[in-house]
Amino acid sequence: MTWITIEDLHRQARRQLPAMVYDFMAGGAQDERTLQANADAFKQWRFLPRRLVDLRSVNTASSVLGADAAFPAVVAPTGLNSLLWPDGDLALAKAAQHCGIPFTLSTASSLPLEDIAAQASGRLWFQLYVIERTLARSLVERAKTAGYECLVVTVDVVVNGKRERDMRNHFALPVRLRPRTLWDGISHPGWSWRYLRNGKPVLGNFNTPEAQTATARAALLSRSMDAGFDWSALEAIRQQWPHKMLVKGVLHPDDILRCKAMGINGVVLSNHGGRQLDDACTGLETLARLPAMPGFEVLIDGGIRRGSDIAKAVALGASAVMLGRATLYGLASAGERGVRSALDILHSEYKDALTQLGCPDTGQLNRNYLQPASIPLPFPSCQDTP
Repeated sequence: MTWITIEDLHRQARRQLPAMVYDFMAGGAQDERTLQANADAFKQWRFLPRRLVDLRSVNTASSVLGADAAFPAVVAPTGLNSLLWPDGDLALAKAAQHCGIPFTLSTASSLPLEDIAAQASGRLWFQLYVIERTLARSLVERAKTAGYECLVVTVDVVVNGKRERDMRNHFALPVRLRPRTLWDGISHPGWSWRYLRNGKPVLGNFNTPEAQTATARAALLSRSMDAGFDWSALEAIRQQWPHKMLVKGVLHPDDILRCKAMGINGVVLSNHGGRQLDDACTGLETLARLPAMPGFEVLIDGGIRRGSDIAKAVALGASAVMLGRATLYGLASAGERGVRSALDILHSEYKDALTQLGCPDTGQLNRNYLQPASIPLPFPSCQDTP
């Protein structure tokens, strides 16, 4: 099967997944206004192309955290991926490696971080949820030993958002066998066969002594994070981790500047894909208001479904975008092959956007290629001078 757009993969994923699993992947918090706002934010910017430019060679490559990426994108950390496809984390990692961009493994992965490092040789980043301090220190040490390039500390999940689709579906792991759940499984035989053949998804990073303490087990069972995790605790992780480090889930400019002052390498502007606080600002809205910060990298996620969305983010100052649901739609559709297709679609569309813009290189993309969708003021350079 040939997929032309990310929406094609989305439609197939919806057909193949039981409703409970699809809603877990696609849903957001409360009324899901933030979920929609993430996509709508890109509509607030229009392209301003340049003409008569030599476009015989168009270079999509970018530098992300000091190393090359085939285009300015990173596979975002997402949890419980084996619900969508067996060994889903490994499929995502291998697809990212094949397409030449970094992959970020979630703390809530179904496979242990060591297994991913042993079987995928691309650029590997590890995302940390601070559930319990001793457990967090152990995960950081394991990621360091396994050779992960970058640590991504997520700070926007003190408690889980009110995800009402999951509540109505009684979503839980292991999946609870109710009449509706059984019928949903029977109606999706391909998914059910893979699920029965490969066993229920597990949290692969938590089969360690640190994860078996009473405090850690209680936190895991309640799906709650360390509510006392603050700037001093973040500084302790910064001191423990000797490599590149990003903080994910910040939106306020004061928090961004404080991360920079701490010597953190960058941030991911994120509202957690609309899954936490409804009516939160979008990453793109914050990005558009930030000044340039040389030596400090700003990434964004949320609502990216087209290569042109990537181009808008980069033009506004992002060094890269993180791709979450777009790659999960590919994973749910066809495993690694589907993820490769999703990344190839976005890469091709991004190159097309550069070409149509008259911008021959990612490094040349800037705000001069954009204008607000609302009626802008006259161009200063075109106004009559007295």
